[in-house]
Amino acid sequence: MVDKKDIRSLTKDQLRDFFVAQGDKAFRGNQVYEWLWSKGAHSFDDMTNLSKTTRLQLEQNFVINHIKVDTMQRSEDGTVKNAVRLHDDLVVESVLIPTNTRTTACVSSQVGCSLDCNFCATAQLKRMRNLNPDEIYDQVVAIDRESRLYYNRPLSNIVFMGMGEPLMNYPNVIKAIDKITSEEGLGMSPKRITVSTSGISKMIKKMADDNIKFKLAVSLHSAIEETRNQIMPFTKNFPLIELREALSYWYKKTKSKITFEYVVWKDINDDKKSIEALVKFCKHVPCKVNLIEYNPIDDGMFQQANQNALEAYIKALEDNQIVAKVRRSRGKDIDAACGQLANKS
Repeated sequence: MVDKKDIRSLTKDQLRDFFVAQGDKAFRGNQVYEWLWSKGAHSFDDMTNLSKTTRLQLEQNFVINHIKVDTMQRSEDGTVKNAVRLHDDLVVESVLIPTNTRTTACVSSQVGCSLDCNFCATAQLKRMRNLNPDEIYDQVVAIDRESRLYYNRPLSNIVFMGMGEPLMNYPNVIKAIDKITSEEGLGMSPKRITVSTSGISKMIKKMADDNIKFKLAVSLHSAIEETRNQIMPFTKNFPLIELREALSYWYKKTKSKITFEYVVWKDINDDKKSIEALVKFCKHVPCKVNLIEYNPIDDGMFQQANQNALEAYIKALEDNQIVAKVRRSRGKDIDAACGQLANKS
């Protein structure tokens, strides 16, 4: 029995080499590559410009481990949540977030999560594995189709804010973005892609060294070390001073502003000390701040702060010439997850 390989793990050159080894023409590999990436073929039978013999040959040697949108929910506000089943029956989530001017895909990078953010529903799930580049790519393709179907326009933006920490699956995330931005893939501009991290300092520096072109967002939530460690215990290994240095390094190399994602919680970071600490932290690097309206996952310690606290943050930031916006929670009636940041648009 032939051990079938996932065909999308092959490069175009490897596909060309396969056909040459079979006594066929190298350009056949180009045709298959186009079907896999540009045309999003789910099966070899979809590849209608190939002969039946060639399709059977592919069927005998390879598989296409395509995702399947298991269930789809549409919110009253237009948000769409997909439960995405992978080839090994594991499930991740992706979300389509529409506004009047654009549609944004919030995609996952891991099954479960490696980190332990106490406020996040995904962090309560054990990390099962990293997503492959094609599994990330497929989420985007599926949401692009939904955007065209429901909103009559192509997907305009992508945020890596779904399940998992993207920088803990860096090689596969980069490969997926390369495919998404390639003219042989979806041809999206990297400037329309944002990768959100909880603050893995050494990987932020690596991204800067790799000269990536997409945008960076950091889930900060507190600029006070003790509070941040309480909210996200793993950050004890990534202290704020290291994060600050990494972000300064990022900006020096890329000249790209950072976005801080910042949830304000009642009795945790809604006080004057927290506000002043954030303002001080923001002054170290050009940035903007998205203040997030929290969507509680239970009746525990993390509860939504009142409007006065959000307004106090906005005033303090704007008084110091720091751009700040409040992002309202989206898809509440379908419990759209995408970490806790599904309101991104």
